[in-house]
Amino acid sequence: SCGNIAICLLSWLMLLCPRMGGAQDRKIAIGEAGERAVQKSQLTLPGSAPFHLKAEISASANGSSDYKAEIEEFWVSPEKWRRTIQSSQFSQTLIVNQGQVLEQDTGDYYPFWLHNLVTAIFDPLPMLAQLKHLRGEINLPTDSVKSNACLDLGVPTGVAPVRSSLTYVFCFQGKVGLLQQVITPGYKAHFEDYRSFKGKNVARKITAALGLATVLEARIYLLESPGHVEDALFAIDKPTPAAEQLKSAQIGEDTARKIALTAPDIAWPAVREGKSAGTVSVYVSVDRRGEVREAWPLESTNHEVDAAACEQVKHWKFQPYVNGVPFQMESVLTFAYETKMGEPIPLLTNAEARKLATRVVEAHLSATAAEATKFTLRLAVDEHGNIRGVTNPNHVKPALFMAGDRALRQWKFRPYIHNGRPDRFNADVTFNVK
Repeated sequence: SCGNIAICLLSWLMLLCPRMGGAQDRKIAIGEAGERAVQKSQLTLPGSAPFHLKAEISASANGSSDYKAEIEEFWVSPEKWRRTIQSSQFSQTLIVNQGQVLEQDTGDYYPFWLHNLVTAIFDPLPMLAQLKHLRGEINLPTDSVKSNACLDLGVPTGVAPVRSSLTYVFCFQGKVGLLQQVITPGYKAHFEDYRSFKGKNVARKITAALGLATVLEARIYLLESPGHVEDALFAIDKPTPAAEQLKSAQIGEDTARKIALTAPDIAWPAVREGKSAGTVSVYVSVDRRGEVREAWPLESTNHEVDAAACEQVKHWKFQPYVNGVPFQMESVLTFAYETKMGEPIPLLTNAEARKLATRVVEAHLSATAAEATKFTLRLAVDEHGNIRGVTNPNHVKPALFMAGDRALRQWKFRPYIHNGRPDRFNADVTFNVK
């Protein structure tokens, strides 16, 4: 059993055969591809130019959401920088100066969603060290800045007798090989709108689809040379002891279950489609007191049960995780479910869905990159006309799915009236590749 998700990733992926997508032009080891992408884009590497950065985080589909934050950083070197984070749930001033750390926090929990996007801005491939040990290869394109290549893997998860698998995806774009997308249980990021800055290509837009129709977006709206910065900005009069700094650790599911103090069984709701028995995995983020603060869906044999699993696991209680100092704890939890079938959800055709839509955004993908003339994804919409999720029942390639998913999450619908009242619906939406 693994005590750290990153180590689990390494040990499992070295045994697996990658499923590769994208142009078949230039083979390169996944570790080398990751290293090249990071060297070309990461702002905070040794020797990088000093910078002043401002970014904002929001929920891309809901401007009034609580998922909002402002980020600002003055960076001189890896040994000297200052970062501020402002949000309604949590705020932090973090100063690093020649080995000393000053951390001032408002709130006792650093939200997982916020940490995910802050990481994506400053450390876009945090598992690079593990990737360097993998034997997998990808085929980087040489012909187009829009083409991409992906390493797509299924990694076993769960604790006997409940077993499942999780998806790991690493995608690179264009002949330069810039990072396009990373999907792991504990980190998700899609990088867009690359622009040059002092010898780097920096993604100014980063999105993270965390599940349950929640897509968060970070936009870097200011990136400039800092000019003259007063040393007082990095002054540390009294360093913060390690035990008082907010840190997070990923632990294996077997360890997480062993330190669970209260773990009530999940009451599974009736499902209206899909399998009535199977497995579902969720990602939990636990504060230093052992309280579950966030739960996000991962893999599921029926996404109808995702919300129930996430909501009810928030009532679990864990022994505080301490490894020398107290840590926030993150882990995957995998459950077996068995329930009954309810009334089926209506499945609309492509024509019916487009007729009901009030806003339609087409997928943008070249025929060369797609290697197909059309593809179909399944869209789930709630009774208010809001997008609940996008699935891939036809197993189209990652490049097609990513393009279609980004387009569909921007669609808008009138409520669907079924048996005289608003109801959920699914729809098989087809895109034509131009």
